[in-house]
Amino acid sequence: MSDEQDKHRSEADAELEREIRRERKFSLSEAIGRLAGPGIMKGASPIPRKQQVETEIEEYLRRELTDPGDALRVVVLRHVKESEALISNYDQPFVVLSMCLQSIINSDGLMEELVRQADIEWARILGERPYFEQEGVPPHPADPYTMDSVRITLSELIEKLKGGSRA
Repeated sequence: MSDEQDKHRSEADAELEREIRRERKFSLSEAIGRLAGPGIMKGASPIPRKQQVETEIEEYLRRELTDPGDALRVVVLRHVKESEALISNYDQPFVVLSMCLQSIINSDGLMEELVRQADIEWARILGERPYFEQEGVPPHPADPYTMDSVRITLSELIEKLKGGSRA
């Protein structure tokens, strides 16, 4: 009797599944899921590891980077996302961030470009004209991102990373 009940239950389950499928639209994600089979995502995140690391770094910068205009955070994150260090070190996001920040501080060219991009981003956010620092001319008093101020901000952030401020 139990075999007959199981068979009847299987037929009823199959009929219910057919009815459900008739009522919904077929999507690409469903097709991929069917091809992969049941249990394909067990223990794995559907979000790629690179994106997880980028999000972790972004959240850290949002908490720890002192940036009244929010433009420096955007530009630093963009720099980190494009870095070779990130691609080869998904397991250590804060080491990657520290390496990227240190490389910016150690290179006048990278620092100039980062400050320039921060000025552009700041101007875009506020709808104002950017203040670009020029060699031999003191920075504009209203410029929130100067070579010196950005160098100090990034150095402070590196110290926070060394101190273990990640929670």
